[in-house]
Amino acid sequence: MTAHAAIDVDRAPAGVLSPLERAIVNRFQHGFPRVPRPYAAIGAEVGCSEAEALAAVRSLSARGVLQRVGAVVRSGSVGCSTLAAMRVPAARLAEVAALVSAIPEVNHNYEREHELNLWFVVAAPDEARLRAVLDGIAEATGLAVLDLRLVEAYHIDLGFHV
Repeated sequence: MTAHAAIDVDRAPAGVLSPLERAIVNRFQHGFPRVPRPYAAIGAEVGCSEAEALAAVRSLSARGVLQRVGAVVRSGSVGCSTLAAMRVPAARLAEVAALVSAIPEVNHNYEREHELNLWFVVAAPDEARLRAVLDGIAEATGLAVLDLRLVEAYHIDLGFHV
């Protein structure tokens, strides 16, 4: 299994980040330390204490700058996942996006400027649970869910320097 840990940045307007926050975001979008005390390692590398590094990450998370801190696992190596898309009426977009976001198996969703305007990724332990999640979303919303399974893998680096 291929895995690494990362900080995923959702939005990071550079002007509102402290120098410490900027250093943490820029350095640890890739290569998050996989050690017993990762925030001590982060602090040592960027020149602060473990407590200061943890406080900075908590602040970034609370402000919505960080999407998540966690493992990144190569698609298909554990369980199963899919990209899904829906055609959601504009008047219902916020409602449907909130419903989708509340599902534990959905690791992110986003709006696109397209007739298929809500996209999200679902990860589940097995095919049966994945299908149940997709079917549950369709049933709860009354809208079709397009299952866009991976055909060929490409690595897209989503790290951004701030």
